[in-house]
Amino acid sequence: MIAPSIHFPSPDSATAAQPAEERGLTRDGVRLMVATDKGTAHAKFRDLPAYVQPGDLLVVNNSATLAAELDAHWRGGVPVVVHVATRLPDGHWVIELRSAPDAAEPILDAAAGDSIELPTGARLDLLAPYPREDSSPTGRGNRLWRAALYGEGSLMNLMSIFGRPISYGYLDQRYPLSAYQTVFGIRPGSAEMASAARPFTTDLVTRLVASGVGIAPITLHTGVSSQDSGEFPQAEPFEVPKSTAQAINRARANGRQVIAVGTTATRAVESAVNEDGFVVPKSGWTERIVTPTDPPRVVDGLITGWHNPEASHLLLVEAVAGPELTQRAYDAAVSHGYLWHEFGDSALLLPN
Repeated sequence: MIAPSIHFPSPDSATAAQPAEERGLTRDGVRLMVATDKGTAHAKFRDLPAYVQPGDLLVVNNSATLAAELDAHWRGGVPVVVHVATRLPDGHWVIELRSAPDAAEPILDAAAGDSIELPTGARLDLLAPYPREDSSPTGRGNRLWRAALYGEGSLMNLMSIFGRPISYGYLDQRYPLSAYQTVFGIRPGSAEMASAARPFTTDLVTRLVASGVGIAPITLHTGVSSQDSGEFPQAEPFEVPKSTAQAINRARANGRQVIAVGTTATRAVESAVNEDGFVVPKSGWTERIVTPTDPPRVVDGLITGWHNPEASHLLLVEAVAGPELTQRAYDAAVSHGYLWHEFGDSALLLPN
């Protein structure tokens, strides 16, 4: 696997352990670093309209977050936490097992044939490692599994009744599903929040539109985070509608910037680029991996949170912003105490 070229200290001491609202801020009150080839500026996210131009286009993900974390039992009653990543076209599910009670660590010694006991007597049987049976992407065991559900009801119903948002051990407590929804999220389907859009508010969107900045939606339903083992993102369902494809092509024809809000929006847009370099309406499952060796063809800039040193998402950030700008931004984030993870601070990276 290609590794990110940038290096910075682990941000463990700079993790946002609670949402902005719990820290006495509005969502758009988190910090925003604006990094361009001319320098770096520090602002609040609500100041975003000052850093984009009329005619620029923000592409946002309208996927909403599911309550995809369930308590379960394994191997004779051992408590585990199940993270439900996605439903596959054949009806099977992709899941991850993590340590109870706070999902702090992945469980890597499960085996095909194991049964995971869910509430109401339902169970998930582990069928095979995902995505391939012949690989161990962590190098220490398998993290993701293809699983079959047995019992009454659907897994979506179980999640709606017994589930909670996926969270990890770095949070100070559990937070409600509403804390994991963005202002754009209208199509439920993501295992984890498309968190780059979390700082947007209705007021901020209104000000952006009133200033002439376009906002166009895509849908990409995210799976579970890959930060534990540095794997590339798995295949994910997506849709780029005709109206968004037209808006992107029009912005580019007019010499305006196409700025993706998050790695998910970047992946979806770049999955819909045809051989002539135009974005076309497209839906299905994308396996597109945006890296410096396979860079974006359409996306010019990126609004994003801050990723861990081993995260594969850093390769996408480098591919959009370039390694020098990315390294400069991360060095500044570390030195200025920016906060990491889904409830943390933000960056606007504009390489041109």
